[in-house]
Amino acid sequence: MRVLAAMSGGVDSAVAAARAVEAGHDVTGVHLALARNPQTYRTGARGCCTLEDSRDARRAADVLGIPFYVWDLADRFHDDVVETFVAEYAAGRTPNPCLRCNEKIKFAAVLDRAVALGFDAVVTGHHARLGSDGLLRRSVDLAKDQSYVLAVLTREQLDRSIFPLGDSTKAQVRAEAARRGLAVADKPDSHDICFIADGDTRRFLADRLGEAPGEIVDARTGAVVGAHSGAYAYTVGQRKGLSLGVPAPDGRPRYVLSITPTTNTVTVGPAEALEVATVTGERPVWTGGVRPTGPFDCEVQLRAHGQVVPATVRLDGSTLRAELREPVRGVAAGQAVVAYRPDPAGDIVLGSATISVAA
Repeated sequence: MRVLAAMSGGVDSAVAAARAVEAGHDVTGVHLALARNPQTYRTGARGCCTLEDSRDARRAADVLGIPFYVWDLADRFHDDVVETFVAEYAAGRTPNPCLRCNEKIKFAAVLDRAVALGFDAVVTGHHARLGSDGLLRRSVDLAKDQSYVLAVLTREQLDRSIFPLGDSTKAQVRAEAARRGLAVADKPDSHDICFIADGDTRRFLADRLGEAPGEIVDARTGAVVGAHSGAYAYTVGQRKGLSLGVPAPDGRPRYVLSITPTTNTVTVGPAEALEVATVTGERPVWTGGVRPTGPFDCEVQLRAHGQVVPATVRLDGSTLRAELREPVRGVAAGQAVVAYRPDPAGDIVLGSATISVAA
């Protein structure tokens, strides 16, 4: 099979490409240049997309003896991921850019171009499994599992995807890279949001949206208890960095309960007010390939590496509704609700939707 290996310059994608070669595939490596200004996308171990990353990917391809190319997708990444990220925060939501990158870049732009060029599939270093039944499952390394951020993929996209690392832990991947003579064996993983190199999301958003002073209001009393310079700098469940001038009557910590862009208001309250029992999602995608015809019981995950809770999921047209069997705190609009079916061979991803309401 002729396959395209997406090589970021990290250890996971290098080992994934190596395993594809070892499996007998005709492999070509490609590095995605996603930064308009590469120097702004990395600080130390944070971020991605520098010339160093491209060179690391090329060196890995040389060791493997495969052709290697660089594809410039910086403009599309900026429009579909970075600008969407900023717009979501401006609208009071908390997006997950890895979900959008997988949806719009790695398994849309890249896969579409690969198929047009005659490739049969795309290989990536994601920690997730595709069974012989074509179903997406969690990685054996639950701490590194990335099935949540792959749950936006359709069955057709998964049919042209290969995830060679799902049966290995990260420690095993690094050890294999060292045995294969890959220089990235000990390269640190990138952290946080790849295009915010210093990890300062608040400053990144302020530079693009400007200051927009507003009030922080206590949900119980309705009193103004603080001020902010931009509601976009807050997310549901946040406790730190609120700088409240008025303590709670009971002296307990307060958390962000909601963000209202129309009034530029951040509402805060006690931890128990964060509890939600029902989550509504938009634009559902059925990764398992079959759209449910009625309500079904499953487990849902509501943020990357978040807790998993049992739920009953129902569909109403293009809306998904998950009724949780136990309350969950800090569910933010803009994240994904991902439905899983427990399975002895690894939890199976059924589908996902973008959270619009949590109550």
